[in-house]
Amino acid sequence: MENIQDNIKDDFVFTLKSTCLDENYHPSSQTRLTTNFANLARGANRQQNLRNALNMINNRFNALAHVDNPKGDRYLIELEIMTVTMSIDNKNGINNLPMIEVLKTNIFDRKTGQHIDGVAGNNFSSYVRDYDFSVLLIEYNKNKSGFCVPENFGDLHGKLYKCFVSSDTYKEHFKMSPIICLSVSSNKTYTRTEYQHPVLGFEYLQDQYSLTDEYFSKMGLKVRFFMPPNSVAPMAFYHSGDLLADYTDLGLISSISTMETFQKIYRPEIYNANSAAGKIYQPSLKHEDYSMARVEYDREERSRLAVEQGKYAEEHFIKPYQDILEQWSANFAL
Repeated sequence: MENIQDNIKDDFVFTLKSTCLDENYHPSSQTRLTTNFANLARGANRQQNLRNALNMINNRFNALAHVDNPKGDRYLIELEIMTVTMSIDNKNGINNLPMIEVLKTNIFDRKTGQHIDGVAGNNFSSYVRDYDFSVLLIEYNKNKSGFCVPENFGDLHGKLYKCFVSSDTYKEHFKMSPIICLSVSSNKTYTRTEYQHPVLGFEYLQDQYSLTDEYFSKMGLKVRFFMPPNSVAPMAFYHSGDLLADYTDLGLISSISTMETFQKIYRPEIYNANSAAGKIYQPSLKHEDYSMARVEYDREERSRLAVEQGKYAEEHFIKPYQDILEQWSANFAL
């Protein structure tokens, strides 16, 4: 069995393509349409949408990176969409299967003229994750009296993610492991602690583990919750290693400013609320006292596309290569 594992593992080759996310960005036919950035880049106001979102990111970054930045315009965030495809068997032409898209932040310091590495991960989008949550989980729970999760739920996705992050392709493009920043869960309660990080802000503790936490733990990621200075709600930071020691302050700020902007657009009830979270916080998408960002967004379309792209993953990835994937997954270990 070990030889089979080695052969299959050697045949798993990752390819990474970078696309600049600026106001002229147009999603390609290969782009995952459920991603935050692709959703903004469609429709009559696509360019203004992108321009407004990028301005929000830059303004928030400079507000947090205020040291030696009196005018609040020292830094410029440049975003790259990193599209990862996977080849299972090059010999038989089974290649370029769409897998993951993440955002990479790059920081330009106007004062020094220096380009500074930001953080990869941020907005994390995955075809297999869409399949797991929008197809497999829903099908599994049809006609059941209570919600339950299939055995080994998330195992394949977690192993594919670990395989990519440990690959030579990842190491060639990124110096640090990813941070995946998500919204807090609207069915959990969060309690503020006394710990305050200079960049991440006050740490919150979650009352119980969520399905997302469990899913991401299979990717080798743990989670901490922080509410950055002048934010109104905590965010979930999924990471491996040490969140507080492994990243620079500017790297963390790049992740906060990028993902908080997207959350203000997509979860305004939580992240653009007109009052900040208290010591005990229960997020709600039914909250009505919030402001809208000047960016158009179709939440219903995004939910529908998650199902469509989950079914695409099932048809083009899960079902055709089920035997190979199951065999690989059963023997995969890092």
